[in-house]
Amino acid sequence: MLTSGPTLLTAATAAIGVLIFLLLISVSIASVREHEERAAAVAAVLALVLPIPYLLVGLLDFGGSTVLALGLLSVVVVAGLVFVVPVGRKRWAEDDAAKSRIDERDIMFSRRLLVPGSSRFEEYYAENPEKKKLDDLFRAEPGLLSRGTAQYNPYLFSAADATFTTVEALRPGVEGAPSSERVVCDPREVTGFIKEWARKMGVVSIGVTQLRDYHLYSHIGRNEPYGGPVELGHEYAIALTVEMDKEMLDRAPMGPAVMESAQQYLNSGAMAVQVAEFIRNLGYPARAHIDGNYRVVCPLVARDAWLGEIGRMGLLMTPELGPRVRIAVVTTDLPLVTDECERDFTVIDFCVKCKKCAEACPSQAISFDDREDIDGVRRWQIDQEACFTLWCKMGTDCARCVAVCPYSHPDNLMHNLVRRGVRNSSLFRQAAIWMDDFFYGKRPPPLPLLEWMRSEARTEADRTDSG
Repeated sequence: MLTSGPTLLTAATAAIGVLIFLLLISVSIASVREHEERAAAVAAVLALVLPIPYLLVGLLDFGGSTVLALGLLSVVVVAGLVFVVPVGRKRWAEDDAAKSRIDERDIMFSRRLLVPGSSRFEEYYAENPEKKKLDDLFRAEPGLLSRGTAQYNPYLFSAADATFTTVEALRPGVEGAPSSERVVCDPREVTGFIKEWARKMGVVSIGVTQLRDYHLYSHIGRNEPYGGPVELGHEYAIALTVEMDKEMLDRAPMGPAVMESAQQYLNSGAMAVQVAEFIRNLGYPARAHIDGNYRVVCPLVARDAWLGEIGRMGLLMTPELGPRVRIAVVTTDLPLVTDECERDFTVIDFCVKCKKCAEACPSQAISFDDREDIDGVRRWQIDQEACFTLWCKMGTDCARCVAVCPYSHPDNLMHNLVRRGVRNSSLFRQAAIWMDDFFYGKRPPPLPLLEWMRSEARTEADRTDSG
């Protein structure tokens, strides 16, 4: 006859089995809602299999059941400790401030604007001959949002182009003269007002930092005066992020990804222009930095405003949504209160271990190696030429790396529990990488286009070409 001790022990084991079943069923249901069919199926199978030993030991009376119950409960305790006990939470000890400015003329978005045969084209490649052969590769492709690319879809591409055109319409609001009547503002009060207003407009995160020299481009590359030095005497920078819809990015590198990218450039840009105009109305100079019209390197500003870290793919990794954000910045002399937090080394540590974006990158532009010293700073460097050439073949801005990143999962209870474990323990970080591969696949395929995204439309030139 069993004593009360073993009876309680085996009953607890059965209860754990029920909890495992309920937990995995909830994961399966959440995955169905997220359109993650593989994760939903894996969780459902595990819900049927994993509780079995716990229920058998807990409900059946047989020799050795107490020992088995202890063993099974130990597994749960160890798993809990891996999640709860803080391990490997290193303090930030590196100086990763850039030692020099980036020349905007050297980035791919500027080089694509160079017109073959023009004096600007000839001058640039005379000074940078090593880039000419690489750039000839992307110029040989149809180009972004162009007919003849691998992902060409007239509806999706036209929608994205319309959104980018609307972003251009924001250009007059980027800069402007401040009001001649200056309002004396309390720094803490006006900072709080801007942040709450921005959240009401829909930002995911917003932060304030001192504007540093390395935040600025050295020379103008996408606007006039081309090649002119970037001079911006503002004291503060406000960085804000907006969410890119996961349902759209899950179809990367197809058209929905570039549609969503454009839409959030527009949304973040509109918010930045509004904030800049608000500050100018108070009588202080301000400039919005939005898509195609930057004077600052937005990810560096956002990092120093404590909105995230720069990950393996070279993008800002936010704690809420990973790289699934777009950034805009406002620089100003309005007295503000800067944010001060502790740097989150766990994001970098996760990226060191993960490498999922590198596995999934169609252009192999993302390094599998650890960070390296580049211009005196320890960081990752993507192969921007390979990445952009693929964009010009696809016709979209790809975003496959963003789509597969484990941090890009929705901001909900299930994924936030994982994020909490990742921040807390290096052991859990390793387990989380394995779990993400197990549930979602090491190289998860893009989801198919939804019915409304598909199109049989063709241009007259397409119809002529097809006979």
